[in-house]
Amino acid sequence: MSPSIFAAFWAVSLLFVITPGADWAYAISAGLFGRVVIPAVAGLLIGHLLATVIVAAGVGGLIASNPLALSLLTLGGAGYLLWLGINMLRHPSVPRAGDAQASASWARWTLKGACVSGLNPKVFLLFLALLPQFTDPLAAWPVPLQILALGLLHAFSCGVIYLLVGFGSSAVLRTRPVAAQAVSRLSGALMIIIAILLLIEQTLR
Repeated sequence: MSPSIFAAFWAVSLLFVITPGADWAYAISAGLFGRVVIPAVAGLLIGHLLATVIVAAGVGGLIASNPLALSLLTLGGAGYLLWLGINMLRHPSVPRAGDAQASASWARWTLKGACVSGLNPKVFLLFLALLPQFTDPLAAWPVPLQILALGLLHAFSCGVIYLLVGFGSSAVLRTRPVAAQAVSRLSGALMIIIAILLLIEQTLR
């Protein structure tokens, strides 16, 4: 693959990464706890890499062409985002003086992050529509390997931006508990809105 193709994809990828969505909301929520930003972002990246592998393996096309499978993915992702959003509204994250127990929940934050991005059908469909357009069937690399390379580049962009969002929210909000609660509730509301939009879109199909 030529460097120009990588550069073009990276530019398009960044446009999607810098657009706030469920991933941003989750990274901000993790930022309020400070020490769980890295595992939370790692979880988000696992979800994106999983979507990349599914598309590269050709399974993505089968799922997208199967209305029942796509509906189940959408309902599962929307249900999970709705559950997370409601919990964030009911129990908004606030900065805590003693974050010693935070390290014990790293696995939980990683798993939740993987579910946030991995169960988001928008991520999956985006990869399915976007990644193949930047591949070259005549290139020396096979197309699945090209898709994996592009997916890794996208994951790198996600990692940089989400870490900035997570640690940035931590630096800004950890000394402002009232603002932190408001932002946490706003993140929860954003997840609920995304979930409702997914459900509406699924109903209209």
